[in-house]
Amino acid sequence: MNTSIKTYNDQQSAPDKAICDLLAAEIDRHLGVAAESKIWHAHPVWFLDGNPIVGYSKLKDSVRLMFWSGQSFEEPLLQKEGKFKAAEARFTAVEQVNINDLQRWLDKSRDIQWDYKNIVKRKGVLERLK
Repeated sequence: MNTSIKTYNDQQSAPDKAICDLLAAEIDRHLGVAAESKIWHAHPVWFLDGNPIVGYSKLKDSVRLMFWSGQSFEEPLLQKEGKFKAAEARFTAVEQVNINDLQRWLDKSRDIQWDYKNIVKRKGVLERLK
């Protein structure tokens, strides 16, 4: 696990740390060495070829798992987030994280991507990469 992400996780309460540790381990395992992970805008995020794919953050009442291209996954358990293509799931206990769902979403995050890396250059217009 990336040391800055470990530090982020270690700063959470015990229940939230358990969620964060599970998410980080599964994301690292599933995306492998092709993904770069770092703290980005104060939260753990994984990138493929410089494009943000998945990340999580501690909210007041939950841990939010976000997929930047998640609205294109056609997954009913992922909720729309923001005005672009992101979708999220929220967890308040580690038992709520379904590993099979998470792995399926991670597969889709690799296969379905919108170009967030160049969104500023394109003045807010997203283009589909995959």
